[in-house]
Amino acid sequence: MTNLRTLLTETADRVADYRESLAERRVAPDADPERLREDLGGPLPAHGIDPASVLDELVAAVEPALMSSAGPRFFGFVVGGSLDAAVGADLLTSGWDQLAFNGASSPAAAIVEETVGVWLKESLGLPGPASFGIVTGTQAGSTVGLAAARHRVLERAGWDVERDGLQGAPRVRVIAGEERHATIDRSLRLLGLGVAAIESVPTGPNGAVDSDALVAAIEAGSGEPTILVVQAGNVNTGAFDDLAVACEVAHRHGAWVHVDGAFGLWAAASPAFEHLVAGREAADSWVVDGHKWLNLPYDTGFVFCADPNAHAASMSYTAAYLVGQGEGSVRAPSDYVPESSRRARGFVTWAALRELGRDGLAELVERCCALARRFAEQLGGIDGVTIANDVVLDQVLVGFGDDDRTDRVIEASSGTGRAGWVGRPGTAGG
Repeated sequence: MTNLRTLLTETADRVADYRESLAERRVAPDADPERLREDLGGPLPAHGIDPASVLDELVAAVEPALMSSAGPRFFGFVVGGSLDAAVGADLLTSGWDQLAFNGASSPAAAIVEETVGVWLKESLGLPGPASFGIVTGTQAGSTVGLAAARHRVLERAGWDVERDGLQGAPRVRVIAGEERHATIDRSLRLLGLGVAAIESVPTGPNGAVDSDALVAAIEAGSGEPTILVVQAGNVNTGAFDDLAVACEVAHRHGAWVHVDGAFGLWAAASPAFEHLVAGREAADSWVVDGHKWLNLPYDTGFVFCADPNAHAASMSYTAAYLVGQGEGSVRAPSDYVPESSRRARGFVTWAALRELGRDGLAELVERCCALARRFAEQLGGIDGVTIANDVVLDQVLVGFGDDDRTDRVIEASSGTGRAGWVGRPGTAGG
């Protein structure tokens, strides 16, 4: 019989050792995929072994192949590093092993999500009555937000999409910038609206949607059900669409406004950058990641909806065997997300927000933006190096001449293991 206490203590020590080594580890691992497959694979053994030996094998095989993305020298994608309190809460979440379906399955998980929802709306400057859900990330969040949008715009057209589906339904227009994040397209595919529903609007040089073109696109409609998708933070440049203009013209024409704020919506938490998301409170749904700027462990994101009835109508369900759904005063988290068997992600979020507080969250945003400006200033002063975007938040696009030279610089800087650069514009890296 394994001593669980010893196993967990040794595991926590391993986690701490790994995290303490991040400043010195190679960023990109020098790993042999075939060797990794050999160490981890083969036929499933007929007989099991003790848990301590299992973890020994796992660590020995995997740790040399880990990407040090939680460390200070990884510059690819928009990846956070997990706050200490969040890491600890994540370990507790696994140990507690709660089903965060509703108040009957885990009152603790349900109540902590209530608290987290209030704190997040306060931090982001969103309407207090808005509903929310904790999802795996903004891909799932946008799917939820756009499902609520689909419900409401089709209901206004006299169609019950939850009952009747989309066969024979009125066409739904989806207006979005040509530099929208690709996950918006996937959400539309998952929801049966399809990418052909998208009417792309031109963007300006820094990636924000052209407001005049946006207004013209919305006004070109003839009363069809319409969803408008805008960005709080272009994935490549950090540029923000004009949310105030978007919400005003969209609502004047009966359209739903969905804000993809995967990382940029956190600008609202900083007095210095809040102006970038002016007008956000007038939108209908919003998404933002927790495993980006809030520095939560993967995978946590948040979706909010100004129309709680549309939100719940698009997501909730019940069955005769379920207990606690829609009963009593405890909110059922599963009414606002696609999953029933849900990890209790609220514990991690609560811990991170409690560690940071309002001031710490603002400082985190401002410090990252200051470092981005320093990158741009110092790199831009090097002969042959260009900064390709207006640095408005925390993203810097760096060019080293032509594509071939840029690729060689990336390869050289990454090959030593001292820094990690992943991707080109369009992949959230570069």
